[in-house]
Amino acid sequence: MIKAVLFDLDGTFADTAADLGFALNRMREARGLAPLPVETTRPVTSLGARGLLSVGFGITPEHADYHAMRGEFLEVYEQNLCRHTRLFPGISELLDAIEVRQFRWGIVTNKAERFAKPLLELLHVGKRAACVIGGDTTGKIKPHPAPLLAASHMLATAPQACVYVGDDRRDIEAGHAAGMMTVAVKYGYLNGGEPESWGADAVIERPQELLRHL
Repeated sequence: MIKAVLFDLDGTFADTAADLGFALNRMREARGLAPLPVETTRPVTSLGARGLLSVGFGITPEHADYHAMRGEFLEVYEQNLCRHTRLFPGISELLDAIEVRQFRWGIVTNKAERFAKPLLELLHVGKRAACVIGGDTTGKIKPHPAPLLAASHMLATAPQACVYVGDDRRDIEAGHAAGMMTVAVKYGYLNGGEPESWGADAVIERPQELLRHL
């Protein structure tokens, strides 16, 4: 029986694409380059700085300038965490329904805690989350199961009693590796192809559909 619901953050819980794209475009502007439309940057949002710097400047982690540019990107983003970021439509109502049913819920994301926790506060849900596990919490990132297992431990809830909800193939892989039920969402950024191909226990098109699987 499910007792806790864990969410990925970017692309599942909150639509962060515009603000990550904004940070990239501030860097492009400083270099005399034209801004990129959100339609170009949105598909790589789940990949964070690595994906955005690849789209914006054509550089990879192997590039000599990558680490300096990554640091610059993260600094600009930290100053602009919640200009346009919003909870996905239906998430607020879903949280209300989850809490009425006395489930606990939390966030497990590859975004570092220094961004994830303040962002949730700015979205006015930080105090409601039973746990927030970032990409730097355990020293491992998804698809490694360690972040999900850390959340399970923090909630004092067996992994088998948790469901993990995500919009990325690696979310489902991490959930499976942790022994959790997994739900893929079709409204997110969908890095990794079609959600139906990820092997999730369920695929939903809207947040409220999660309730039927709890």
